[in-house]
Amino acid sequence: MGRLTGKYQVLCLLSLLFLHSPLSFSSFLSSNSQCSAQLQFNNSLSLNSSASPPFYGGGLDYIGLNTASWKEDKHCCSWDGVECDKNTGHVIGLDLSCSRLKGTIHSNSTLFLLRHLRTLNLAGNDFYPSLLSSEFGQFKSLTRLNLSNSRFAGQISHEISQLSSLVSLDLSYNHNLSIETPVWNNLTLLRELLLDWAHIILLLPSFQTLDLGFNPSLSVSLPKSNWSSSSLKLLDLSQIWFSEKLLDSIGNLKSLKYLTLSSCDFLGSIPTSLGNLTQITHLDLSANKEYLIGLLPSLLLNLPNLSTLRLGDNQLVGPLPNYVSGLNLTGLSLSPNFLNGTLSSWLFSLPSLVMLDISSNQFIGEIGEFESNSLEVLDLGYNKLQGSIPKSISRLVNLFSLSLSSNNLSIMLDFEIFSKFENLYDLDLSSNSVSINNNVTYTLPSLEWLQLAATNLEYLDLSNNSIYGQALRWLGDMGRDSLRFLDLSHNLLQCPFPTLNILRVQYIFVSNNKLTGEIPSLICNASSLEILDLSHSNLSGMVPKCLVHSNVLTVLDLRMNSFHGTILATFSMENNFRSINLNGNQLEGPLPQSLANCKDFEVLDIGNNKINGVFPYWLGSLQNLQVLVIRSNRFQGHIGNPKTKFPFPNLRIIDISNNQFNGPLPRKYFKHLNAMMSVDESEVGLHYVGAMSFGVGLHYKYYSDSVNVMLKGHDTNLVRILTIFTSIDFSNNRFTGEMPKIIGRLTSLKGLNFSHNNLTGYIPSSFGNLTNLESLDLSFNKLSGEIPNQLVNLQMLEVLKLSHNQLIGHIPLGKQFYTFNNDLYTENLGLCGFPLSRTCNNHVSKQPPPSTLQEEDNLEPENGFGWQAVLIGYGCGVIFGTLMGYLMFKIGKPKWIVRMVKLEQHIMLKRLKNNTHKRGGRK
Repeated sequence: MGRLTGKYQVLCLLSLLFLHSPLSFSSFLSSNSQCSAQLQFNNSLSLNSSASPPFYGGGLDYIGLNTASWKEDKHCCSWDGVECDKNTGHVIGLDLSCSRLKGTIHSNSTLFLLRHLRTLNLAGNDFYPSLLSSEFGQFKSLTRLNLSNSRFAGQISHEISQLSSLVSLDLSYNHNLSIETPVWNNLTLLRELLLDWAHIILLLPSFQTLDLGFNPSLSVSLPKSNWSSSSLKLLDLSQIWFSEKLLDSIGNLKSLKYLTLSSCDFLGSIPTSLGNLTQITHLDLSANKEYLIGLLPSLLLNLPNLSTLRLGDNQLVGPLPNYVSGLNLTGLSLSPNFLNGTLSSWLFSLPSLVMLDISSNQFIGEIGEFESNSLEVLDLGYNKLQGSIPKSISRLVNLFSLSLSSNNLSIMLDFEIFSKFENLYDLDLSSNSVSINNNVTYTLPSLEWLQLAATNLEYLDLSNNSIYGQALRWLGDMGRDSLRFLDLSHNLLQCPFPTLNILRVQYIFVSNNKLTGEIPSLICNASSLEILDLSHSNLSGMVPKCLVHSNVLTVLDLRMNSFHGTILATFSMENNFRSINLNGNQLEGPLPQSLANCKDFEVLDIGNNKINGVFPYWLGSLQNLQVLVIRSNRFQGHIGNPKTKFPFPNLRIIDISNNQFNGPLPRKYFKHLNAMMSVDESEVGLHYVGAMSFGVGLHYKYYSDSVNVMLKGHDTNLVRILTIFTSIDFSNNRFTGEMPKIIGRLTSLKGLNFSHNNLTGYIPSSFGNLTNLESLDLSFNKLSGEIPNQLVNLQMLEVLKLSHNQLIGHIPLGKQFYTFNNDLYTENLGLCGFPLSRTCNNHVSKQPPPSTLQEEDNLEPENGFGWQAVLIGYGCGVIFGTLMGYLMFKIGKPKWIVRMVKLEQHIMLKRLKNNTHKRGGRK
């Protein structure tokens, strides 16, 4: 706190001594003492540039006064933000809004000595955690109080009700204020109350302005009969959840000019009484979602003074009214709804319309000719409109944003239509039939005005069209030094890369084209490139080294091309790869172990190549890996035991099918697939692997990984991978032995495929625990025994394949098994019962009782010591037996150890037999 000198110290001391005295301070304080009080209040706070948010008050460039300029040698009535009464010299106005003040206002603050204040504005500062002190109730003459966006907290004191002269009160954007009982009954002159984003619970009298928006915890009930106020002009109840019918009584507010009831979850249809609001200029009933339903009332479109109408994000149905009269709208938003029919002619004749958004409906027919050129925002996207762009669009020279996306329009881009749009920022023509003659000058001149706008071309999305030919030469001029996002996917391009500087480009999508040749070397100049998708084309050559060496690239998708060569073995420790998809190429050689450096890996798909080597066990240490696909390659050998303690903890999809793996199924890997065990789908929710939104400027797109899996017997492309989808596919290999019972723990599995191997033994009864299983394929093995009755519990099971095995006995009956046909049991000659024609003649079950998962878990100790070591220890002593067990664990079972084990077994059994006879003799 700064120091005060001379007479200011004395006055300040007297002020503090009598702060809570019953004496009247209005006769005691001189104008000089009021100056001293202001200085001391100012000195109790600090200046902090972050205390005043830049968006508050007068705009982006607004900065309030700097109280550091207050000087003792000048009277406070000359200070910035201070207003004094010319007759009495009392301080009657104090405006410290957005002055970067930070600190706590205590109840003994000298601010409360300014008892003659009529206006007080402390908005846009940071007084956290100041309470709204009862001392504010001492400002008896106060008519306007603004404490908005200043981080006041706590319960509003009932002393506020003593401000009987108050006309305007703004407590908005103070998130931690609360009140439990009404304290407003004495505020009879209050005409303006702003509480938006203030999280307050209260009841209110009548006002001219009532703004309670963005208070989801607010408890408000609308009057069921006449409203007590006929003078209310502004009512904002947005984002207050009513979940009740929008009452007809609201039509009694005939002085209302501004009404916002968005995101309130009102039920039923729009009341016809709103047609009585003849003074209304702004009406917003948007975002009541599935609750506000029915037809669009024509009476709303006949309100004589209405300029803005927002009815989007509801359940409105039916066509637009055929006729309206005298409508002078400047803004109309009906997106999204379920409106249909053709576009009414009055929609194109509104003389002052600035914004028109009727996207995401079901309108059909052609776009009419606009009669005025006032439009700045036009969005007709996501409908069923047909025909071509009307010529009148070329007259809309003020357009800032134009979207015609996702219709059935035939669009020929030519200079005549788009040459005059000097202010256009946002153009979206995607998912139509857009024709571009790429060999003619100005084939896409519509992008020229993008360069002439306030910003250079940063975002270009021309996906899902019919663009064909070689490089887009015009693109080199439009976005040479500014382009950051490029999406040309799903076209007919043969060469996508123009002669532009791609140093700043972050996202490139050119998938599903007719690309040929190699990836040009200029791609290595894209030092900021984060996502590269060149999938589903005819590219060839080798994968450029610079892509593998990148420390910025997160997604590399080159699948379904003709790349050859090896995958480079130099993934650095600093890489940021989250997803690599090289499926469907001609890559060969081993998989580099440096992939283990990709700590952020979520998806690795190198399926359908010629890659060889052993199972990539080194990827087991990647904590985030969710999808591993190495199907249809040349991998071989035993999988063996994992090298890490908890391998693949988050793996959800593993596909190693169509390789040459052999030996037993890797039980210890199955044991640690935690992401496939008991996942509560209600808690996980419908999320997608790799789902992320990204964009530039006003534009955002949605990116998520996709993968091909064998799903329910069909090769299926999962365009987006739900995190609740889990699948194991080990089919078409050479695995032998029994299926581990431990798989029964993977209760979240959707698909399990062990078909086309050499597996033997029984089908584990523990598979009956896989209650989420939708597809089970065990066909083409050498399985024996009966089909476990526990499989009847798999009520989600749609596909079951057990053909070409050696199964016997009754086919289980009940539930899903009634829906399966004969084919799934083919070449199992010992099976009988429905749906087969073979009957079961007193067949007796030969299948042993099922062992529990816990029993199997104990079959093999974690340190690798088994029963052989125990037997050796019994016969030759603990130390020798332990040593033998260790050797067997580390180096396998040489023949001489096997023979020794058998000998020790024989000796042990003989000793046990002799000891039994001896004890029996003593009896």
